[in-house]
Amino acid sequence: MKAGVIAVQGDVSEHADAIRRAAASHGVDADVVEIRDSGVVPDCDALLLPGGESTTISRLLHEEGIDEEIVAHVRDGNPVLATCAGLIVASRDAKDDRVRTLDLVDVTVDRNAFGRQADSFEAPLDVDGLDEPFPAVFIRAPVIDDVGADVDVLATWDDDPVAVRQGPVVATSFHPELTDDDRIHDLAFFRQEYADADADTDANVDGVDGEVSA
Repeated sequence: MKAGVIAVQGDVSEHADAIRRAAASHGVDADVVEIRDSGVVPDCDALLLPGGESTTISRLLHEEGIDEEIVAHVRDGNPVLATCAGLIVASRDAKDDRVRTLDLVDVTVDRNAFGRQADSFEAPLDVDGLDEPFPAVFIRAPVIDDVGADVDVLATWDDDPVAVRQGPVVATSFHPELTDDDRIHDLAFFRQEYADADADTDANVDGVDGEVSA
């Protein structure tokens, strides 16, 4: 299995480690590569769109030509895990003209709705598909404030969705890589019912039809 972690901004080693642990638990050898240039995504079986600064990530994805490759990856039914700022970039609408969203998930988000970095917290989340609560770490996290009809809500906090799935894409408001618990990565990449694309995947919004939103 070849997994790509989008690494146009910041350190993504925690995500790479979580993917390897999740893969090993299934007896799978994961070749994890960091992606900073176009041409790598088409060779990947799975992608991870991590946190960081969403305006910077979306700009660099566009400048490097990686954005359209991610859209094609999802259109072909391949799995993606998008976390925190990755969720913002993957959304239908970030309500910020500086963010070029990929329209991979039919949600709108409120950036940094959980407050500034000083307001970061950890909370036990009941996540659909997991037997025990997940220790979710929220750091300047976005809130999902509108969910499309084809989106499954996997977890909520204070009645707000914080983990969702649409087709082969799982997206979270929190940082699952900042714990030793790799169940979210397992859910996104190695659980058949979540890794497989739904039959209506390509009925998503314009981005998955091949056009990235400005």
